[in-house]
Amino acid sequence: MFVVVVLLVTSILYGYVGARVIAPFDISGPGLLIFWGIVIFLAITPISGMVLRIRGSENTFNDILLWVGFTGMGIFSLAFVTFLVRDLSWITGSLSIKLISYFSDQESQSFQMDPERRQFLLMSMNIAIVGFTGLLGGFGLFQATRRPNIIKQPITINTLPESLNGLRIVQVSDLHIGPTIKADYARTVVNLVNELNADLIFFTGDMVDGSVDHLTNDVEPLREMKAKHGKYFVTGNHEYYSGADRWVEKVRELGMTPLMNEHVILNIDGESLAIAGVTDLMAHRVIKSHQSDPQKAVAGIPGNIPTLLLAHQPGSADQTNGLKIDLMLSGHTHGGQFIPFNLALARIEKYPAGLYQHGEMQVYVNRGTGYWGPPLRLGIPSEITLVELHSKQKSLS
Repeated sequence: MFVVVVLLVTSILYGYVGARVIAPFDISGPGLLIFWGIVIFLAITPISGMVLRIRGSENTFNDILLWVGFTGMGIFSLAFVTFLVRDLSWITGSLSIKLISYFSDQESQSFQMDPERRQFLLMSMNIAIVGFTGLLGGFGLFQATRRPNIIKQPITINTLPESLNGLRIVQVSDLHIGPTIKADYARTVVNLVNELNADLIFFTGDMVDGSVDHLTNDVEPLREMKAKHGKYFVTGNHEYYSGADRWVEKVRELGMTPLMNEHVILNIDGESLAIAGVTDLMAHRVIKSHQSDPQKAVAGIPGNIPTLLLAHQPGSADQTNGLKIDLMLSGHTHGGQFIPFNLALARIEKYPAGLYQHGEMQVYVNRGTGYWGPPLRLGIPSEITLVELHSKQKSLS
């Protein structure tokens, strides 16, 4: 069923854009075949690349294939939205003209456009849309591959001891080291993280898209991340596409502590702070023993200790009802990654990006330090979050 849905969506996306681009042009014979051959190639490239990767073909050729395929997907997605808006506007205008002509004394022909002029206008608009989406795609690529933004987020926790005021937590999420994100970008992230002088570093899942064997060198820079009181990691859904058990061990070897439905209690300057972590919401579909369990993760934490929960998907918040958790840090959504898909995300995700209140618990959703799929970021920049914790007394002073 999933394959059928993917093929249907792909056919609609590429078929619609291809048809709108070529419609005003008088192209036939070999030229038409070449045009549709390119469209079909771009449509099947990302699917083929992902299938090859799932079947164990991880190499430079497949990385290039996915670069081309995902870039094409991003540009076609932007073109699809732009053409759809144009066509809906055109239909609305045409219907309006017909209604005006029906209710007025003027003949409908007086509102109709000359066929040659109509053809020229459509051709000009199509060329403009192709050029616009191409430029927008190029800018989005630049935004996606440049250094991520540092988002400073102060958060007040009423039970936080006064001596822990100003505790600095750096959150990295959804880095997606894989076919299109490599060691150089990881090194840039590490340098930025280390400049923030973190007390704690939290990695909230989707570190990779690929196997340990293929990506060992690319994740190596993560070993150099530095924090005074430790580095902690929880699995995301993409770890489960890539061999989660081996990645958990690799994370440990890189100097991070995986939290698999468990917690640690830190002693910082004589005060206690609990850090809990859960596996990804869908983990049990791949490894049954990895069923996400917030209740197990926080079991045994004294009620008077401030508690932070790491959970890849913000949907985990619905599993925490009734639990004493002060702050949950998540990722997964990428904030929609590029306009206008952030608008659709806001309709389907309760907590798409930023800070929210879930009962007595606060939820912060990181917009992603890398990207997934199309190498595009438009209006939603990639993010490293610097969370500064404050007690109620400090925030009121």
